[in-house]
Amino acid sequence: MTPHIQFKQVTVRYGSRVVLRDLSLDVPEKQILAIIGPNNSGKTTLLKCINRTIDFVPSARVTGEVLVGGEDVFRVSDVYKLRRRIGMVFPLPVGLPLSVYENVAYAPRRAGIHDPARLDPIVEDCLRRAMLWDEVKDRLDQLGTRLSGGQQQRLTLARALSLEPEILCLDEFSIAIDPVTTMKIEDILRVMKSRTTIVLVTNLVQQARRLSDYTAFFSDSRLIEVGPTEQIFNRPAQRLTERFVNGEFG
Repeated sequence: MTPHIQFKQVTVRYGSRVVLRDLSLDVPEKQILAIIGPNNSGKTTLLKCINRTIDFVPSARVTGEVLVGGEDVFRVSDVYKLRRRIGMVFPLPVGLPLSVYENVAYAPRRAGIHDPARLDPIVEDCLRRAMLWDEVKDRLDQLGTRLSGGQQQRLTLARALSLEPEILCLDEFSIAIDPVTTMKIEDILRVMKSRTTIVLVTNLVQQARRLSDYTAFFSDSRLIEVGPTEQIFNRPAQRLTERFVNGEFG
């Protein structure tokens, strides 16, 4: 299967501390890859490398290559254009101090779309896909920061979808969302993978099992094992992987 994202001998340090060590990993195109492992094993740092939000960590130093579509992201001339291709949803909602409507319309406006006849359908579609439209359709002018925590998280997802990203990175997206809505969004992600590569960091092992096509297990800043999800959960090659997916530690 064609790799959409490739990590080639990537090591990331925060100051003197190694947070991701000698990572080589291929992420298949238009599939869902789940990243699992104990806390502080490098999972979120991996996501930050894909769209270069690692740049916002002053002490970070990256060696090796991270390729998206064959291009090294750390050598691109326009990092903002790169980030428009890669949607990012963080563990806790990061709402802009704008209305619900403008939160979703923000990125399309920056891309040059200003006509309401084009913006309105984009906003509605993204809110629907984030399972939020029915709850906010009558208050699109309300500040997004006044929504509940779970609603703000879904608003963040809607904003990430607003430019139809070719890659969607999700870092614990369901942490502030109720289980019923989480399952509905998982259904949406399964549909999305027909046109989007999805990389999902999750501490919910069963979420990785039911949602992903491939799973990568990290521990102590290293990739321990990666493979088809069914194999990782039922026939892991490494004893450490088996112990983790069986809940012996976490």
